[in-house]
Amino acid sequence: MKRLSTFEEIDEFIKSNDFSLLYFGLPNCDVCDALFPKVQTMLEDYPNIKLGRVYLNENAELGGKFSIFTVPAILVYIEGKEAIREARFINMDLLENSIKRYYDMFY
Repeated sequence: MKRLSTFEEIDEFIKSNDFSLLYFGLPNCDVCDALFPKVQTMLEDYPNIKLGRVYLNENAELGGKFSIFTVPAILVYIEGKEAIREARFINMDLLENSIKRYYDMFY
């Protein structure tokens, strides 16, 4: 897991990884804190997906650049293009099914 705090860091992270997942949250968000370990556990089954964590309080401008209006938010990028976007009420089973579908095609 890599912590990202600037647009340039996020852009480089997306470009340098074929398959990446960005997790946007806030430090005092109970839902964000509860969901993040579940995402980490899920990604253990997908070793080629790189995980980046972004705290929007460190750079509020990032919320606008990535159209994040609520947290937690998950954006999945494949070869630099956004493929999956989930926010607020995230169903882990549906998220994993979406990720698995892309992952199986890609790897």
